Amino acid sequence: MNKKLVSAILCGTMVLAAAAPAMAGSADGMKIALVGKSAGNAFFEIAAGAFEETVTAEGGEVQKSYPETATADAQIKVLDNLISQDFDAICISANDVNALQAKLEEAMDAGIMVSAFDSAPNPDSRQVFVNQAGTVAVGQALIDAVYDIAGGEGQWAVLSATSQAANQNAWIDAMKTIMEGDEKYSKLELVEVAYGDDEPQKSTDQTQALLDKYPDLKVICAPTTVGIAAAAKLLQDNGSACKLTGLGLPSEMVEYTGADDAHSCPYFYLWDMVGLGNLSAYATIALVNGDITGALDETFTAGDLGDYTITEADDGGTEIVLGLPLQFNEENIEEMAKLY
Repeated sequence: MNKKLVSAILCGTMVLAAAAPAMAGSADGMKIALVGKSAGNAFFEIAAGAFEETVTAEGGEVQKSYPETATADAQIKVLDNLISQDFDAICISANDVNALQAKLEEAMDAGIMVSAFDSAPNPDSRQVFVNQAGTVAVGQALIDAVYDIAGGEGQWAVLSATSQAANQNAWIDAMKTIMEGDEKYSKLELVEVAYGDDEPQKSTDQTQALLDKYPDLKVICAPTTVGIAAAAKLLQDNGSACKLTGLGLPSEMVEYTGADDAHSCPYFYLWDMVGLGNLSAYATIALVNGDITGALDETFTAGDLGDYTITEADDGGTEIVLGLPLQFNEENIEEMAKLY
């Protein structure tokens, strides 16, 4: 597809998502807690803002809650506090696949609906999961970017968030599986998966450590908005020959994105964060209202976003997939940075 056409489509999607009116009163009197991975994450704030806007327009109320650190233990403390309050639902972006299970099961046993978005807890810990893009689709986009930027061969590394982040691990596993299953990628060497814990300074330090340890490193793939921004700055400030790709926010990556030697990141990916927040809100409302239970093949209407079907997730549970990952490059980065 022509890159300018992709840009135009994305703009239209953003406008639609931001303006999507809800059916009046479908969340009247509803109280929903929205739990992020940590405070200060720009990605989460965009999605959370859209989530809150949608629920409020439907007549409901949202309380955003943040753990002190991006850990399961810190999220458990937040959940423990929320369960004692009168919420109809908790929607969470999980810091750990399995460690939250007991607390999320406690919430469900107390009659609180549990939805998740962005990063899923295991299937027993949720009723509905909204996935920003299919795991394999994200993995394919990222490994193809690494292959392209590396010229089809050489050393590359991953700069991830936390070692327990469900979405990060799923994307990394998908990249490995694709690479191992296709001779096309046989000349690529994944040398290390490093973890910046979604902290800017630690991500910067981990990037420098990768460069020091692997002087022939060609590409770093950072499937985290915090990590990619930190790595982009370090690589560009130091004129490194190592290039970068991954998942990032256009507004944070605009000065680092370009196909020439002066920029550290030729291109990267993400999705419609406003749409993710809106769809997660509609799905949570539908769950509370009993319109869906999270069962395979159930359908519901998410306002002007359209109709969605619950499908099988890679972890054995079910999910609702927003769409495909979108590429940001030198042709559309300036325009997209104005949006988010």
